[in-house]
Amino acid sequence: MTNLNDILKIDTPENVTFDYDVAGIGSRFLAALIDTVLIAVSQLLIIGTIIWIALFVFKIEFSNTGAFSWGLAIFSIISFLFLWGYYIFFEILWNGQTPGKRWVGLRVIRVDGTPITVSEAIIRNLVRVIDFMPVAYGVGVVTMFINSNSRRVGDLAAGTIVVHDRQVKELDYHPAAQLHMIDTLVSRNDVPEGFPFERVTQNELHLIEEFLTRRKDLSNRQPLAQHILTSIVTRLEIPQESVPYHRAEEILATIYKTRQVSTNESI
Repeated sequence: MTNLNDILKIDTPENVTFDYDVAGIGSRFLAALIDTVLIAVSQLLIIGTIIWIALFVFKIEFSNTGAFSWGLAIFSIISFLFLWGYYIFFEILWNGQTPGKRWVGLRVIRVDGTPITVSEAIIRNLVRVIDFMPVAYGVGVVTMFINSNSRRVGDLAAGTIVVHDRQVKELDYHPAAQLHMIDTLVSRNDVPEGFPFERVTQNELHLIEEFLTRRKDLSNRQPLAQHILTSIVTRLEIPQESVPYHRAEEILATIYKTRQVSTNESI
C-alpha cells in the first residue's frame, strides 16, 4: 500500500492495483459538522418529547429533586447513545458511511481496501473520545495533520481510512463491445439461490467492475475471480459449498449487472 498526492494505492496479492482518493481534513470536517447538527437536532426532538410527556401527561414536577435527578440521568444516557451509537449504527448499516459522509461523498474502508466490519466500526468510534480531547477534536486534528493518510487516532486503532466514495459507473457508459462482453457472462443459474444482491457494497462493485473490464489482460484471471468472489461470499456468510467457484467470472458478472439494474430502477 502506498500513498502519493492523496491517492491511496492498494496492491492485491494478485498484483492488481486499485486506487482511492484519500479524504482530507476539510471534507471530513464538513461531514462531521453535518453529523453533529443531525445528532443535536435528534437529541433536542427526543428530549423535548420526553419533557413534554413528563410535564403534560404524567404531570411530573421537575422542581422535585428526585424527578430532576432522573431527568438528568435520562439526558446523559440519551447523549451517550447518540454520541457513540449514531456513528456506529450508520457505519455498520451503510458500510462505512454516516448521513454526513454520504452527503459529502466519503466512506470508511479498511486499509487493505475492503469494507469495514462491525468490530472496526465500534473500535474507531469508541476511540473517538481520545480524538476529541482536549476539546473540538484537538488530538484527532493534530494526528490527521501528522499522518500522511489523514487518519485520526480512531482510524489508527481500527486499521481504517476515510476515502472519497467511488460510485460504480452505470453499464450504459461502457462501450457497446464491453457491455456485450459483460452481458454474455451473466447467468443467474450459477448464483446460489437467495443470493442477497442488495447487500453487495459499492466498493465490492467497483472491485468487480475493475476485474471484468481488465480480465482479458490478466494472466491469473480465474484465481483472481475466485479470490474476489470468496471475499464477498465470506462477508455475506453464504455457505461455501453452495458456490460453484469454477464459474466465478459468470457469478461476478451477474452480481454486477443485477445490482446495476436494481440501482437504476430505484432512481
